[in-house]
Amino acid sequence: MKVCLINTADHGGGAPVACKRLLQALKPKVDVNLLVQEKKTDDEYIVSTIDNSLDLFKSQANFYLERLPFIAFQERDKSVRFAFSPSNSGTDITQNKYIQNTDILHFHWINQGFLSLKNIKSLFHLNKPIVWTLHDMWTFTGGCHYAGDCDHFLNQCGNCKFLRNPNKNDISHRGWLGKEEIYQQNKNIVFVACSEWLANVAKSSSLLKNFRIEAIPNPIKTEVYKPLYKTLLKKKWNIALEAKIVLFGAANINDKRKGLVYLLEALEILKKSNANSNIQVLLFGKNKSLDISQLPFPAKSFSIVNDEQQLVEIYNLADVFVLPSLEDNLPNMVMEALSCAIPVVAFDQGGIPEMLSHHQNGYIAKYKSSEDLANGISWVLNVEGEHLKNNAREKVLNSYSEEVVAEKYLAVYKSLVK
Repeated sequence: MKVCLINTADHGGGAPVACKRLLQALKPKVDVNLLVQEKKTDDEYIVSTIDNSLDLFKSQANFYLERLPFIAFQERDKSVRFAFSPSNSGTDITQNKYIQNTDILHFHWINQGFLSLKNIKSLFHLNKPIVWTLHDMWTFTGGCHYAGDCDHFLNQCGNCKFLRNPNKNDISHRGWLGKEEIYQQNKNIVFVACSEWLANVAKSSSLLKNFRIEAIPNPIKTEVYKPLYKTLLKKKWNIALEAKIVLFGAANINDKRKGLVYLLEALEILKKSNANSNIQVLLFGKNKSLDISQLPFPAKSFSIVNDEQQLVEIYNLADVFVLPSLEDNLPNMVMEALSCAIPVVAFDQGGIPEMLSHHQNGYIAKYKSSEDLANGISWVLNVEGEHLKNNAREKVLNSYSEEVVAEKYLAVYKSLVK
């Protein structure tokens, strides 16, 4: 059986990470490749649609052809610039040899000028079995990646809150109509959500409610993301041995969806309580505006971490990982922290409650409550014994290991290939 995974990129962001991990998990099971636009890593199983400088120019042009009109005429403001993808520009990859020779097309995140709705329609017309992993809500909305409190995807979208001039026939409605037409082209398809939460939301959507939808988590290499000896790491990274380490990370820590403002408020609450005076804060991810010198506790920023072993060491420095996301599916960083036996504090939203058991491997805080986030951090830092750490690691071994996830996908593939 040949499977072709399709994703915009192989580096940068949660979907590329999850897709590459699935590639590694599937390698022992099936003949699999990952087809991306511009390849940035050296894995021989990852192949690019770009063969020459002209292809590269076209791919870059497609990105701007999609973004610039949206910025100039559609977006409500800068905060939604990458929250909505009209997918009106892309590349026809139907003749690519990996597409032609595969038994199953497995879509992942294909936005930002890689595949347009027209391109997706052409791929559906090949009449190959299709699996589509949902890393956000875009597949069943008119264009937004996370709908927040909007429920227009239950009907036909339109009057989109992300747009400057929303109306019933705006680009979100037209995007919904385009996807409806595409999905009628090929019924041999399974949509896979990375969390039970997203699967249930997808099942309620007008676009996907009549399709088969499965919930399969992303995998992780448990032999890479594992507990390490904290004392040695603290000496290596020049961290005080007695410090209690609070860790926060995101691809872009200033992304409002990641909830940094709530962490900052929680830290202020902890500072005023005087109960956790030996806290030190570590952060990693793109940071353009946060001045860490203004934090109420000593802080150190690792910026963007591209080296996986270094990232594993950073996790292992922590006593608690905090991710106050306001909208998230099944965050890789929560999984990575748990796999390193680091308890996690996060808000009660999205797929988080599927990953965390309250007071067992972390703390699930009340949504958008900085005070309860502070309570959770303090509680984890003061729990005695090793049971939180042991439970964190055990959760990942039982639910997210490569073997467990690969077998679930293999069952889906076999059900589609008659």
